[in-house]
Amino acid sequence: MESQTLSMIGLGYIGLPTAAVFASRRQQVIGVDIDQQAVDTINRGEIHIVEPELDIVVRAAVSEGYLRATTTPEPADAFLVAVPTPFHTDGNGQHHQADLHYIKEAAQALAKVLEPGNLVVLESTSPVGATEQMAAWLAAERPDLTFPQTHGEASDIRIAHCPERVLPGHVVRELVENDRVIGGMTPRCAEVACELYRLVVKGECIATTARTAEMSKLTENSFRDVNIAFANELSIIAHELDINVWELIELANRHPRVNILTPGAGVGGHCIAVDPWFIVGACPEQAQLIRTAREVNDAKPQWVLGRMQSALEGYHQANPDTRRSDLTIACLGLAFKPNIDDMRESPALGIAKQAAEFGCRLQVVEPNIDALPESLQRPGVTLVSLDEALAQADVVCILVKHQVFIDSIEALGAKPGVIDAVGLLG
Repeated sequence: MESQTLSMIGLGYIGLPTAAVFASRRQQVIGVDIDQQAVDTINRGEIHIVEPELDIVVRAAVSEGYLRATTTPEPADAFLVAVPTPFHTDGNGQHHQADLHYIKEAAQALAKVLEPGNLVVLESTSPVGATEQMAAWLAAERPDLTFPQTHGEASDIRIAHCPERVLPGHVVRELVENDRVIGGMTPRCAEVACELYRLVVKGECIATTARTAEMSKLTENSFRDVNIAFANELSIIAHELDINVWELIELANRHPRVNILTPGAGVGGHCIAVDPWFIVGACPEQAQLIRTAREVNDAKPQWVLGRMQSALEGYHQANPDTRRSDLTIACLGLAFKPNIDDMRESPALGIAKQAAEFGCRLQVVEPNIDALPESLQRPGVTLVSLDEALAQADVVCILVKHQVFIDSIEALGAKPGVIDAVGLLG
């Protein structure tokens, strides 16, 4: 495929690395985001998120003239859409339904600059049928153009779905090395999209239908979620039976066909904590195991909070003259996984927010941020160093296995009564 202009709609944790990787292959990339601060940051050759290696790639791409950012879509040969796809629940936290309004807004914005021969690829992890819905929104905005849903292979615009399959902390490498599942609304749509991704992907580009590509990503993350739910439930059972779950899992995994995952404080991130609900929402009667796994993982933070409350009550029993307001809890980690700043759907953040309601002081240790998130900016909550927390806190709870905590394992192990939700202390 010849060099072409690519437009990346959405410059977040997936969009910016994707734009940078294409630009590093000397493709002209126009990044589009509604956040003016993010746009200005990128145009200075800097980044607004934490992701190893990304700063180097962005700086080079901008300085060499292959990447620039704007808030308004411009004409391009291909458009990649990587915007959030959250879900809504009812007042009881039930009936999870996908929210596609960011995709709709992106489609309406880029439709204004579409031209015959353009390719539009939805990268956002989405429920089955979202790519077809995006195509319908594009068609409604541009009745002068034809689309695959009405004109098949003869359409003016090609539409495809290519979900990202990367691990935060390794995004730049995995965008290049991982296989990509690419689903077209027609075979030609898939073929054109594969040609585009082969410019940067060293792994295999595998063509399929748009619906299968959508379901493939949901299936991958639901598989992970079910297996994590087993580990999380096992950790609760082991605690009740006075068994060290970390030793238990290590021993069980010596079986040649057993590979139990690591328990944690819950499950976070925009993918694993969200995607299974898209399957449940589409087939609520059939997705029984997937629903149960989600419920197990969503309940794990409450179990951790229960242990924190028990620790506080134990402290009061040992020190009956101490008021709750005199005590300090320290939460170690807010991100949804180690060594990043991403707090989307983070169980650690949710635990910290509820711990702030316990009536005691709350110290937060999160080495990847410079200020508390808005939801924790309240009296009695402070962002501190690990040393401060270990010196001052009465109850310490490890919620994320950041490397800085691993490096201080001796100091953490010497602190009495540490609640370890992630197995850092073993």
